[in-house]
Amino acid sequence: MKIKILFNNEAINRKFSLGWGFACLVDNRILFDTGESTEYLLNNMKKMNIDIGKIELVVISHDHWDHTGGLWEILKMRKELKVYVCPHFSQQSKERVKNLQGELIEAHKFIEVSKDIFVTGEMLGVHGIKYIPEQALAIKTKNGITIITGCAHPGIVRMVQEVKKKFHKEQLYPPTKNSGVGVYLVFGGFHLMHEDKRLVEVIVERFKKMGVKKVGPTHCSGKEAEEIFRERYKNNFIRIAAGQTIEI
Repeated sequence: MKIKILFNNEAINRKFSLGWGFACLVDNRILFDTGESTEYLLNNMKKMNIDIGKIELVVISHDHWDHTGGLWEILKMRKELKVYVCPHFSQQSKERVKNLQGELIEAHKFIEVSKDIFVTGEMLGVHGIKYIPEQALAIKTKNGITIITGCAHPGIVRMVQEVKKKFHKEQLYPPTKNSGVGVYLVFGGFHLMHEDKRLVEVIVERFKKMGVKKVGPTHCSGKEAEEIFRERYKNNFIRIAAGQTIEI
């Protein structure tokens, strides 16, 4: 299965628009987050020859402008598109989806949105002094589980642990000793840009113990955290950039 990176603060070359936020397309059908701007998102989709008409549903990780910015114009272009949100997203955002004729689906729990593709359902995190609901995407392939996060406000380790629990009966990728089901890849925003280096190193160790084979921290992960993951994961570190296609 292929995942195309549609928006990020890095790109494979200058023809792609850059900005704050994140968006990717899973299997050419499932849009995860929409970046900060419709203009940037549509430019990058055009450069990657993405057919918007083939998008079946959208998953929004959390209700922040840099992850919902491109959603509204997409909904104008695609009426009745399914949009998976957390139950405690703002009423304003939920009403806006409905007013644009999107099919609003509140993910109260871990559910399969397409064959072997799941949303985690709402997890509670913290942003500044406020609580924030967030969900991640989990994809099951022959290589193991791939987890995609928007910003990981609930904590990246916790999010990986919660996904692993859902697949504990399945041995999809050869697990490390006592690690349970194998996690092939975790990528997206890890929200570590303001964290102490020592804490990031502890998180990397936790990833290793959980049997996470490959990592791709980006967006709000922070450059220092990215470098720490890169040093520990070496060839299993994946740079995430707009215009890139990842095979899982």
